[in-house]
Amino acid sequence: MDYNLIIARYGEVGLKSQKVRSRFERKLVKNIKASIDCDVDRNQGRIYIFPQLFDDAIKSLNRVFGIVSYSPAISTYTDFDDIDKTLGEYVENLISENLLDENTKFAIRCRRVGDHDFSSQEMAAYCGGVVRKRILAPVDLTNPDLTIFVEVRGEDTFIYHEKIPGPGGLPLGTQGKVVCLVSSGIDSPVATYLMMKRGCEVIALYCDNDPFTSKKALDNYNKLIDQLQNYAAGVPIKKCVVKYGDYLQKARDDAPEKMTCILCKSGMYKIAEMLANKMGALAIVDGSSVGQVASQTLNNILTTRYGVDMPVLSPLIGLDKTEITKIAEEIGTFEISKIDDGGCSAVPRYPETKCDLERFVDACESMNQDEEIIKTFETIK
Repeated sequence: MDYNLIIARYGEVGLKSQKVRSRFERKLVKNIKASIDCDVDRNQGRIYIFPQLFDDAIKSLNRVFGIVSYSPAISTYTDFDDIDKTLGEYVENLISENLLDENTKFAIRCRRVGDHDFSSQEMAAYCGGVVRKRILAPVDLTNPDLTIFVEVRGEDTFIYHEKIPGPGGLPLGTQGKVVCLVSSGIDSPVATYLMMKRGCEVIALYCDNDPFTSKKALDNYNKLIDQLQNYAAGVPIKKCVVKYGDYLQKARDDAPEKMTCILCKSGMYKIAEMLANKMGALAIVDGSSVGQVASQTLNNILTTRYGVDMPVLSPLIGLDKTEITKIAEEIGTFEISKIDDGGCSAVPRYPETKCDLERFVDACESMNQDEEIIKTFETIK
């Protein structure tokens, strides 16, 4: 099909006030242009994309947050003769591509915006007649095999037959910055993706536990962020790495061994908060799912966030591993996350699963946590 534009649609952006909607639309257009070599026009709740390369554009639009659906289309003037000619050619292409034959039940759906001397129903009936002149396919408005859409907008008319789902969400960069704690595992990259889908700019913080983790873990983190960058056109992810091994060693040496994971997670939150304050971020994000590992029991979630004044968001909190893995597979991070990097050798044999606040505070004092956090934060690059 010889298309000449793509019509993109947004969802909840249209529910915003006029001022906010306009700002979100501008950001969405900027992100589209960062992802695709194209010209863009926006008008009356639609975004019209004129790409240089259609195949590349289709692939890229699947990764632009804020787009609910999009349709490759052809355009013509809002004139009966022009619509007859253009729609007729469109039908011939559908026939040649085996999308329409004499047994195909079809329907015309017409939407009209502007002042015209015909109604939407009249235009739909006219277009149905244009199709029937080319092929005697049966009309079925209730359960069609093929639907041809005709959008009449002022002096322009657009014709298409596909509505391809987009990623949805809000345009990236409209909701402020967050610091995401990202490891080489399955969960945290998915949590990061979901916050990007809600329009958040991401600062990805990796705590390098060397010598308790291998270099491969850091390599996998870099690969995961590179994969997520495919969804970050216009607002790239900023990578930050902190040398965390000395802090973790101090926790193991000066506090009860079974509390190592709790002190580790607590330190990550506090470093993330310091980084967020420095970078102007408004929240911390992690990949916690209730009960999945020892540090994610409700008791330990409460304890590890003690002393952190900034909101900690956990978009996976109610999902199980199967649900999280499905998203990871869809966004292309699962194959990277499942690469064996040796895990973390600092994990105790019997980790604490129900820590009370008093014992946690005593452990923090034993290892002089505040001082260790400051020293560790200075290693961020």
